[in-house]
Amino acid sequence: MSAGRIIVLGAGVAGLSVALPLRRAGREVTVIDALPPAGGSSFGNAGLLSPDTSVPVALPGMLRKVPGWLSDPLGPLVVRRSYLPRATPWLWRWIKAGRMDRALAISASMRALHVGSFEAWRALLGAGGFSEFIRQSGQVQVFDRAEETPAAALEREFRARQGIPTEVLGADELRQMFPGIARHVSRGVLIPGNGNTVNPGRMVRRLADLFLAEGGEILAERVLKLIPREGGGWMAMTNVANHVAATVVVAGGAWSRAMLDPLGIRVPLETERGYHLLLPGANVAPRMPILYKSRSFTITPMEEGLRAAGTVEIAGLDAAPDERRAEQLLRLMRTLFPGLEGGTPRLWMGHRPSTPDSLPVLGPVPSRPGLHLCLGHGHFGMTGGPPSGKLVSDLILGAAPRIDAAPYSVNRFQGGSP
Repeated sequence: MSAGRIIVLGAGVAGLSVALPLRRAGREVTVIDALPPAGGSSFGNAGLLSPDTSVPVALPGMLRKVPGWLSDPLGPLVVRRSYLPRATPWLWRWIKAGRMDRALAISASMRALHVGSFEAWRALLGAGGFSEFIRQSGQVQVFDRAEETPAAALEREFRARQGIPTEVLGADELRQMFPGIARHVSRGVLIPGNGNTVNPGRMVRRLADLFLAEGGEILAERVLKLIPREGGGWMAMTNVANHVAATVVVAGGAWSRAMLDPLGIRVPLETERGYHLLLPGANVAPRMPILYKSRSFTITPMEEGLRAAGTVEIAGLDAAPDERRAEQLLRLMRTLFPGLEGGTPRLWMGHRPSTPDSLPVLGPVPSRPGLHLCLGHGHFGMTGGPPSGKLVSDLILGAAPRIDAAPYSVNRFQGGSP
């Protein structure tokens, strides 16, 4: 076994985006995950690819909306009552991250990471894979009101600060772009620099296939504990084996804390549970994703049908899904396209691994030599995963990263900062 072996914990988009560049650099790399590649959030997300995204989830003024959201059990944000005591510290950090000064700094760091997303995907997939899976056709946000809402105005300000081009669309333009769209949808914002994937799960599985074809190893095992070795390096104790490596990358999504907490590494990582409904054979085929801001969900055209995704449920990793949250997405889709019909819907729930400040946790853990993190991408995993993997792999290889890694360091959470 090579002393320079690297173990990556996690076979989702984040883990594979680290593992593949390391393998291409000639390192011996093993990926370990109890689930097959793309078995978690990398499978069921909305498929949005948003390099022109620089708006954090927590924004000024959001606190006053929370009571109304929480009063609706099927609303855009719900916290299960039994889980509230455990979620409160994370929610408090989330609220503090929404102060204007923090939100502006977070926005700049989001932009720095996300702007290279398409290039990072192309480097991973190759030109042929990129064209097979990715559409750079833009995204449209739509609203029920012709007047700009305060939240929309704030998002416009954030985009303007980052120099992100947009185009305001009126009701007539929306109806020309999306035949059959509801009459009450009267305003839109086109973000032409964004796009989507036609199949997030299959695209991440392609990363795994490339990794294996280039000599990498993927083990279907459940890691029980990370143990630092005397003299350096790490042992990953799994349900069936012990694996030793000089370097370990934790990229286990919402399950990453189970590896980090026993080591005394405190990362405020929560699962924002998200749902999707896939409608096969839909008679509506928008040519780009539509983010229905007035109803807090997204529809994305995909290979298998029309996927609606959205809302946030805070209930931890173990609670059973509330299938009503997925089922209601069909009703919401028909508020956008009243004539929508299709086959039998497929329901899904997954765990977004979210930090309170909307930024991932990337890079080395200073107190634990040989341990690196690539986790916490929240709502932006498909966008941020590949550039994050490039940054983390560069740091491991001793190469100069494209951007300053400091804003994503685990150190930012020391002293109670959001």
